[in-house]
Amino acid sequence: MKIKLAYGKNGLWIDVPAEWNPTVIEPMYVPGLADPVQAIREAMRPLHHIDSLHNRRIGIIFSDITRPTPNHIILPAVLAELAELGVRREQITLFNALGTHRPNTDAELCAMLGEEIVREYPIIQNNAFDPSTQVCLGVSRWGHEIWINRALVECDLKILTGFIEPHFFAGFSGGGKAIMPGMAGLKTVLGNHDAGMIGHPKATWGVTHGNPIWEEAREAALKTCETSANACLFLLNVSLNKDKQITGVFAGNLDEAHARGCAFVRQTAMRPAPHLFDIVVTTNSGYPLDLNLYQTVKGMSAAAQIVKPGGAIIAVAECWDGIPDHGLYGRLLRESSSPQELLERILSFPQPVQDQWEAHIQALVQLKADVYLRSDGLSDDQIRAALLKPCSRIEDTLIELRKRYGTNATLCILPEGPQTVAYVSKD
Repeated sequence: MKIKLAYGKNGLWIDVPAEWNPTVIEPMYVPGLADPVQAIREAMRPLHHIDSLHNRRIGIIFSDITRPTPNHIILPAVLAELAELGVRREQITLFNALGTHRPNTDAELCAMLGEEIVREYPIIQNNAFDPSTQVCLGVSRWGHEIWINRALVECDLKILTGFIEPHFFAGFSGGGKAIMPGMAGLKTVLGNHDAGMIGHPKATWGVTHGNPIWEEAREAALKTCETSANACLFLLNVSLNKDKQITGVFAGNLDEAHARGCAFVRQTAMRPAPHLFDIVVTTNSGYPLDLNLYQTVKGMSAAAQIVKPGGAIIAVAECWDGIPDHGLYGRLLRESSSPQELLERILSFPQPVQDQWEAHIQALVQLKADVYLRSDGLSDDQIRAALLKPCSRIEDTLIELRKRYGTNATLCILPEGPQTVAYVSKD
């Protein structure tokens, strides 16, 4: 039984004997829109009712290279619609929502947006580490200071683009996440991602209301419009299928548009599983999300939702960008001797440190199940230093695991990784 896993740009085939009775869980396939550009432009029509748009400063936020957002489709459509409304190029600034990720290179920006856009529009890449680029908008209801990129806050109209998928601690991506953590300062990101917030029972896949991480991101986004009577937000999120085609466009008011998008994605991506499994094979959705180990924790977390305690997870991710050198994620792993020690260290920190959230979730996953990693971008020594078990060939590792759990071991495969969030009904 041959199964194609999302891996890098080209995928990875595995051959699993049919008598192993693997359960394969994928998102419900939705075909791409026939004319996504027209759909985006039509979704922007509410902007026609904003007075004096041609006199306003406009900021357009786009996702960085770690996300498969089709910026090369979205941004030209947005810019064309703004031009039709009489908006001049000099009114527009583009913002790369890096959060705490590394800046994207000029070549990466050109690949993401197109050379013409990069050449003709100013682009500000968020620098979470430079307080001089930020302004404090007050304190959230969770007691965290809200520091946001100053140039973005000074824009009258902020257009938040991005795509919606289930998220392992924010519930769903998209929405206010474009601003926080996308355009936030390090202090704000650390507060939003501290151990208490990450450990909250509602900070998980598919949960928005009642999830403190999602709610604080929403609050931060709304605060950017409290500084001026003319300031407003416009959300433009899309959904994607496994071919990275746009399947839906959700635009308008932040709350209403994001709710519609999340409801649509929930129907396609949240899939029931018949039971928990001894072994789960997961991916990280392929390129670009499986660019590094930090991002691969998402795929591990997706698998953890349906693996038995004491079971095994095989994570499959290319990791061409290795273990990212931004933050302390890799260092936290290297300096810990076990997942238990890693978790204890994180919980003992008097103040949160950058990237502890990813290590925190990885530790929780590994305390539930053994985690193997199949990757061409990392050596076996690097994988072991990250507290994981190397897997050079998936089929061989499956044979070894079946020896451990018995010939009746249950096996589930998530070919699209976190694009599919499987769950076992509690009914």
